[in-house]
Amino acid sequence: MAGRDDAPRPTDAAWAEQLLDHLRPGADVGPVVDWLAAATGAAVCLYDDTGTVLAGTALPLERRLLADIAVGRLASAAAQDGGRHVRLVRVALPPPASAGVLALARTAPFDRRASDVVTRTATVLELLLRARETAAAGHRLERATADLRLAVLQLLMVEDVVAARRVAAGFWPGLLDTDTACVYVMETGPGDRDRLAEECRTATGERALVVRCPAVDAHVIVVAPHDAAGARLRALLRRRPGTYLGGSARQGLARTATAYGQAVSALAVARFRPGRAAVHAERTHPERLMDPAALRAWTARLLRPLDTLAHHTRAELLATTRLGLEFTAISAAKVLGVSRNTVRARMDRVEGLLHADFSDLTVRAAVHLALTAHMARTEDAPAPAADGADAARLGDLLAGPALRTWAHDLLGRLDGDARDLRRTLRAWIAADGNAERAAGRLGVHAQTVRDHVRGAEPVLERQLLASGSDLYEVVLAHLAARDLAVPALPRTQPDFPGAPVHG
Repeated sequence: MAGRDDAPRPTDAAWAEQLLDHLRPGADVGPVVDWLAAATGAAVCLYDDTGTVLAGTALPLERRLLADIAVGRLASAAAQDGGRHVRLVRVALPPPASAGVLALARTAPFDRRASDVVTRTATVLELLLRARETAAAGHRLERATADLRLAVLQLLMVEDVVAARRVAAGFWPGLLDTDTACVYVMETGPGDRDRLAEECRTATGERALVVRCPAVDAHVIVVAPHDAAGARLRALLRRRPGTYLGGSARQGLARTATAYGQAVSALAVARFRPGRAAVHAERTHPERLMDPAALRAWTARLLRPLDTLAHHTRAELLATTRLGLEFTAISAAKVLGVSRNTVRARMDRVEGLLHADFSDLTVRAAVHLALTAHMARTEDAPAPAADGADAARLGDLLAGPALRTWAHDLLGRLDGDARDLRRTLRAWIAADGNAERAAGRLGVHAQTVRDHVRGAEPVLERQLLASGSDLYEVVLAHLAARDLAVPALPRTQPDFPGAPVHG
């Protein structure tokens, strides 16, 4: 900044106090350089060791002289250049830089007072630069720690529990020593997530994995191996108006992705509850009503094309597909730390290996069923299937009396609505969740279809407009009730004699 010799300058009693006022947390060097220009009536510039301007306006100075001071051959220098008096002072910079140069130029000579102001200001600039580097180093450490937390979560999401424990052990010893955990998702307002994440870490005493959700800016994910974390998060929730909490059932660490889906589903319910919290209800899931041996055999037969792949490739494809079926490709990509094109490419590969059409909602529901059963089989390590079970087909699995009773009871809840929600929902699923196509088939407006589907959600106590396990359960209920045709997976022959088969 250019200084003026006739500009009013602070008195001897005031300048030191003004300079010290710049020594406050978060202060920048720019205002100090501006103040120095006003206090000395000089043009002032602060250079780094490469001659780059850090603050102020560049002055026409000899580069060699600047370099001599920056490398330490001179501590300071004074010169007269035509009608200008120039003063150069060395300023220590944080590593890896060696030092910078504080340069001043004015028409009047530098008297004792001006020289004292320059010297003291150089010291203040050194302190501010050091504080700024310390703060920057702290931010870098915080970002690196946050990246490690996210890496651990992503490893859990793809079922690599061993690697997740290995990464976590060096920074949070004992954090993942248990085999199970609950996942919580907290939602807050814009701009408040960093503070919420810090409060979650404090509340759980670093005995939980707290991660800023990579997919949703308002969410904080908490993987809590210990039961006490849930109560502490609820206590935190009570102190934070406008914040919501959704929690999962306790799951094995390899099922962190499943638990995350449950927590997100519960969060949707929490938004409408007075206490602003909800935990995923342990309801009867359709796979639990199927013959276990037949389900294992059908799952193994459906996923058999993936058995030829290397173990890590197979696990990667299965984990990505499961998340891709639960969420959008973009959200799954952010959670996994890969690009959405990578998610789509992996799912396309699975789609090709299984000869399955993922654009078909009933196919997606069937594959989701297989992936859920596969994960349960991996965790429980059950006995081999009984003889003849390998011939099981999806239609056989859905034909059991317990499952059909469950399906009729679930969908029967819609029968009392005068809007005929059941008819709309059936058409919407048959149209693969496309409201426009369903509206064309029903002869109504697309918004009416969306309103009916949204109206079915509280009746069924399941989210439908967001892809996920809730939706797939309702699709399976339609298949079991024979309201929709059963897709042939693996593609062999129709599952119900005389029933139409998709694709």
